[in-house]
Amino acid sequence: MKQKTKSDLSAPQQRLLALMGEIRFGRIEGLLVRNGMPVFDPNLIVFREIKFGGESSSTRPDPSADFAIKAQAAEMFEHLQRMGNGLVEYLEIKNGLPFRMSVKETIGV
Repeated sequence: MKQKTKSDLSAPQQRLLALMGEIRFGRIEGLLVRNGMPVFDPNLIVFREIKFGGESSSTRPDPSADFAIKAQAAEMFEHLQRMGNGLVEYLEIKNGLPFRMSVKETIGV
Protein backbone atom coordinates (compact mmCIF):
# COMPACT_ATOMS: atom_id res chain seq x y z
CA MET A 1 0.00 0.00 0.00
CA LYS A 2 1.31 3.44 -0.97
CA GLN A 3 2.34 5.68 1.90
CA LYS A 4 0.09 8.74 2.16
CA THR A 5 1.51 12.19 1.62
CA LYS A 6 0.27 15.58 2.76
CA SER A 7 -1.23 16.22 -0.69
CA ASP A 8 -3.40 13.08 -0.29
CA LEU A 9 -5.15 14.71 2.69
CA SER A 10 -8.24 16.91 2.59
CA ALA A 11 -7.93 20.61 3.49
CA PRO A 12 -9.29 20.03 7.05
CA GLN A 13 -6.86 17.13 7.56
CA GLN A 14 -3.96 19.26 6.32
CA ARG A 15 -5.03 22.03 8.70
CA LEU A 16 -5.05 19.61 11.65
CA LEU A 17 -1.63 18.26 10.65
CA ALA A 18 -0.24 21.83 10.49
CA LEU A 19 -1.79 22.71 13.86
CA MET A 20 -0.20 19.67 15.50
CA GLY A 21 3.15 20.73 14.04
CA GLU A 22 2.73 24.24 15.43
CA ILE A 23 1.77 22.96 18.89
CA ARG A 24 4.65 20.43 19.02
CA PHE A 25 3.85 19.40 22.62
CA GLY A 26 0.41 19.84 24.17
CA ARG A 27 -3.17 18.95 23.35
CA ILE A 28 -6.25 19.97 21.42
CA GLU A 29 -9.62 19.81 23.16
CA GLY A 30 -13.11 19.87 21.72
CA LEU A 31 -12.37 18.87 18.11
CA LEU A 32 -15.60 18.03 16.31
CA VAL A 33 -15.58 15.30 13.68
CA ARG A 34 -18.19 15.28 10.90
CA ASN A 35 -18.20 12.63 8.19
CA GLY A 36 -14.73 11.58 9.32
CA MET A 37 -13.24 15.05 8.92
CA PRO A 38 -12.02 17.46 11.61
CA VAL A 39 -14.20 20.56 12.01
CA PHE A 40 -12.57 23.73 13.29
CA ASP A 41 -15.07 25.74 15.30
CA PRO A 42 -14.65 28.55 17.85
CA ASN A 43 -14.90 26.13 20.81
CA LEU A 44 -11.64 24.40 19.89
CA ILE A 45 -9.08 24.81 22.67
CA VAL A 46 -5.32 24.43 22.25
CA PHE A 47 -2.93 23.83 25.14
CA ARG A 48 0.81 24.12 24.54
CA GLU A 49 3.43 22.63 26.84
CA ILE A 50 6.52 24.79 27.11
CA LYS A 51 9.73 23.32 28.49
CA PHE A 52 12.42 25.67 29.65
CA GLY A 53 15.99 24.65 28.99
CA GLY A 54 14.74 21.90 26.71
CA GLU A 55 15.04 21.38 23.01
CA SER A 56 13.64 24.50 21.37
CA SER A 57 14.65 23.93 17.78
CA SER A 58 11.84 23.09 15.45
CA THR A 59 12.45 20.82 12.53
CA ARG A 60 8.98 21.14 11.09
CA PRO A 61 8.56 20.57 7.37
CA ASP A 62 7.96 23.51 5.07
CA PRO A 63 4.16 24.03 5.12
CA SER A 64 4.07 24.40 1.33
CA ALA A 65 6.07 21.20 0.73
CA ASP A 66 4.58 17.77 0.19
CA PHE A 67 5.89 15.07 2.52
CA ALA A 68 5.09 11.56 3.70
CA ILE A 69 2.64 11.35 6.58
CA LYS A 70 4.04 9.64 9.68
CA ALA A 71 2.35 6.40 10.74
CA GLN A 72 0.84 7.98 13.88
CA ALA A 73 -0.90 10.71 11.84
CA ALA A 74 -2.15 8.22 9.24
CA GLU A 75 -3.55 6.03 12.02
CA MET A 76 -5.30 9.02 13.62
CA PHE A 77 -6.91 10.06 10.32
CA GLU A 78 -8.04 6.47 9.70
CA HIS A 79 -9.66 6.40 13.14
CA LEU A 80 -11.46 9.71 12.49
CA GLN A 81 -12.76 8.28 9.18
CA ARG A 82 -14.08 5.15 10.94
CA MET A 83 -15.53 7.31 13.72
CA GLY A 84 -17.66 9.27 11.27
CA ASN A 85 -19.29 11.78 13.62
CA GLY A 86 -18.34 12.59 17.17
CA LEU A 87 -16.12 14.63 19.41
CA VAL A 88 -12.43 14.30 20.16
CA GLU A 89 -12.48 15.33 23.79
CA TYR A 90 -8.71 15.66 23.71
CA LEU A 91 -5.89 14.89 21.31
CA GLU A 92 -2.49 14.70 22.97
CA ILE A 93 0.44 15.78 20.81
CA LYS A 94 4.08 14.88 21.31
CA ASN A 95 6.77 16.28 19.01
CA GLY A 96 4.11 17.41 16.53
CA LEU A 97 2.53 13.96 16.23
CA PRO A 98 -0.70 12.56 17.64
CA PHE A 99 0.07 10.44 20.69
CA ARG A 100 -3.29 9.66 22.31
CA MET A 101 -6.89 10.78 22.01
CA SER A 102 -10.11 10.41 23.92
CA VAL A 103 -13.25 10.37 21.78
CA LYS A 104 -16.95 10.67 22.38
CA GLU A 105 -18.78 8.84 19.61
CA THR A 106 -22.40 8.71 18.57
CA ILE A 107 -23.53 5.14 17.94
CA GLY A 108 -26.38 4.83 15.46
CA VAL A 109 -28.96 2.34 16.73
